[in-house]
Amino acid sequence: MGAYLQLLKDLELTLVYTLETHVHADHVTGAALLREKLGSKTVVHRDAGASCADLMVSDGEQLLVGDIHIEVRHTPGHTNADVAYVIGDRVFTGDALLIGGCGRTDFQQGDAGRLYDSVHKKLFALPPDTLVYPAHDYHGNTVSTIKQEMAKNARLGGGKTRDEFIQIMRDLKLPYPKQIDRALPANQACGREFEIQQG
Repeated sequence: MGAYLQLLKDLELTLVYTLETHVHADHVTGAALLREKLGSKTVVHRDAGASCADLMVSDGEQLLVGDIHIEVRHTPGHTNADVAYVIGDRVFTGDALLIGGCGRTDFQQGDAGRLYDSVHKKLFALPPDTLVYPAHDYHGNTVSTIKQEMAKNARLGGGKTRDEFIQIMRDLKLPYPKQIDRALPANQACGREFEIQQG
């Protein structure tokens, strides 16, 4: 965290928002710490169950930071409360759309059919050259494009039908997330694990 704080200081930037794409099950957010240290406002979808957030957003809302417009797109399916943030020629997709894949759909009110619809209606509807920045990548990639994901995404692209996608997700049979019992309650408290432990 120290390196990021130093970077903000060096660049003379102010962190206004901490934009959460969803309540994660595999790691604990630093949103509460960023609010405490920098005064940034935590932003989550209204269905995320994170009452600690400063802003609860819905589909189509616009956030403004200086002259930067941030459009919220509700993209449920990985969880019920996923959102993507469209900023100019780029979209930050969280786990709804990864480079070559997508997040799992078997917990946190996930639903494969809903994720397919979200990606096709809300993300693949963006201009083809829109840059795609997912929450993470398992192969060292950092950016893709809508055009590339529509053509080559192994789960959602290449003309796959909704039924094919649902079957792909059903056949994954992934193990229970190792950090979910710690991460979910902590993230619903914006990263305040001690509040969960103390009751």
